[in-house]
Amino acid sequence: MFDQSISTAIFVFISSVLISSVLIVFSKRLIKNKRGDLQAVQATHVTPVPRIGGIAIVSALFLSLAFQFGDAQQGNLSSKLLLSIVPIFFIGLSEDLGLLTSPKVRILAAAASGAIFMWLFGEWLPRADFPGLEFAMQWAPFAIMLSMFLTVGVSHAFNLIDGLNGLASLTAIAAALALAMIANATELNAHRDIMILLAVAIFGFLLLNFPFPKIFLGDAGAYSIGHMLAWMSVSILWHADDVTPWAILLIFFWPVADTILAIARRLAKGRPIANPDRLHFHQLIMRAVEIIFLGRQQRRISNPLATVIMLPFIVTPMWAGVMLATDSMYAAITVLVCTFLFITTYATCLTIAKKMRNRRHRCIS
Repeated sequence: MFDQSISTAIFVFISSVLISSVLIVFSKRLIKNKRGDLQAVQATHVTPVPRIGGIAIVSALFLSLAFQFGDAQQGNLSSKLLLSIVPIFFIGLSEDLGLLTSPKVRILAAAASGAIFMWLFGEWLPRADFPGLEFAMQWAPFAIMLSMFLTVGVSHAFNLIDGLNGLASLTAIAAALALAMIANATELNAHRDIMILLAVAIFGFLLLNFPFPKIFLGDAGAYSIGHMLAWMSVSILWHADDVTPWAILLIFFWPVADTILAIARRLAKGRPIANPDRLHFHQLIMRAVEIIFLGRQQRRISNPLATVIMLPFIVTPMWAGVMLATDSMYAAITVLVCTFLFITTYATCLTIAKKMRNRRHRCIS
């Protein structure tokens, strides 16, 4: 069984690399870029790049089903999980191909994918480990709606952090491996293996995305990955009574915190929450690198460098989530500490970047 798992992982990795390569070669013939990505307010790249990497990741995972027939539990889990992503994958792909869809449509598609998951698995968020809310979770309709709200949020969050080379992919790989470790500790072997295969599939794509991208994840990739990670974490909580939701929140801390910050920032300015801006944490770090060290003409370097700088901050809460997977109190305290550090660090970086920019403008004038 172990040898088969290794063979499956190698197959998924090679499939992801090869399919990504084929998509890059034929992307100019297959895709007419109607999106105007380089003119978008949140753009962080300087040359057109195809946004169809999600096809490679999802295709590699579908192909891996051929290796899972010998393990009925894993094969059943994988096939149902992949079936559940169909709505959000194809709606996201239509966006990537230039058939522009509104954020509302993509969120509804993510909700449809979540509904399919719950219908196929019969699982939703079983508990909250939060005073008051725990009683409400006993009522299934409330628990189902809360599960839908939170998982759609996580799925959307992975799309929002997909703004630097490798950022969303590396975050997703780390999250998948963290969930795999929790699943392994609770003897949920099928969940563990699926998370490892997801990490391997993303890594195959990552080789062509980082540090200098030939292909992007796209909405289909980001939303589908967020969906699979979010609902597998719900499934782990459903089957492992001793795992606390606070630990799962730590694993998704960075994309969730960045999304909540973006919503609060836009509401404070009286802007629609769906309107993009250039003030996500990763954009702030990239611009700070340019202002302080490289200059705006070196975005090809500042983009992946900002990803590298951010990785320790992204991975640290995940590590804490794995270590505190069964300790509700300390995991909750860690969430509060991480929230305080996130807010203060963001505010500090924003202040420093503004001062450096103003100083630079005075020097030029």
